[in-house]
Amino acid sequence: MDRQTRPPRAPAPTEPATRRSRRGWRWLAGFLFVVLLLVVGARLTWFWLNPLGEQTIDRSGPVLLQSMQNLSRFEAATGNFQVVVDLEKDANFLPDAIKGTRTLFVGAGNVDAYVDFSTLPKDAITVSPDRKTVTVRLPHAQLEKPNLDNKRSYVFAQQRGLFDRVSDFLSSSPQNQQELYLLAEKKIADAAVGSDLRNRADQNTKVMLEGMLKSLGFTTVVIKYADEP
Repeated sequence: MDRQTRPPRAPAPTEPATRRSRRGWRWLAGFLFVVLLLVVGARLTWFWLNPLGEQTIDRSGPVLLQSMQNLSRFEAATGNFQVVVDLEKDANFLPDAIKGTRTLFVGAGNVDAYVDFSTLPKDAITVSPDRKTVTVRLPHAQLEKPNLDNKRSYVFAQQRGLFDRVSDFLSSSPQNQQELYLLAEKKIADAAVGSDLRNRADQNTKVMLEGMLKSLGFTTVVIKYADEP
């Protein structure tokens, strides 16, 4: 008797290719998202716990008011100046490559010209009997000390010998720039004296007083200076 033959087994249904492709993209997107989270988390952790980072702590004390004084002067003009300081220091018996420095420093600042009204004598202002003419006798304008702007003043270039480099490396406060600032202030002060800044301040003061006194009802304003007859 012949053995009964079984019909062939039908193949198992296969997943469509489009579904497999979508599942693969989902796994890839999820993997990339996890990697992104790890990278961002690592960067944030390094930012918060950076062992090489610096922290600035200001422990300065309160500002103390040492003195106050009344101002009785008119700031009549301001001049802006800039100078290039070329300072060179050489050793007597050594070449510049061994011992010596040369520094180019750009110094920028302003000088104020003012008229001090506190020095006016009692007879500095005289009024005519009809109260139409007023005569004012003024001192000439003076120059204030130069005020260097730290934001616009800087070392442009510098050459140093071997000994100077080693000395700056071992020093706790290398390259003191105070000498450069003082020299720049002196040069700017000399330039302000030779400029037309004081004459401009005298003219501005004269215009200011004429406008103010005429607004008070005077028709004629005469401005004289202390060195005039």
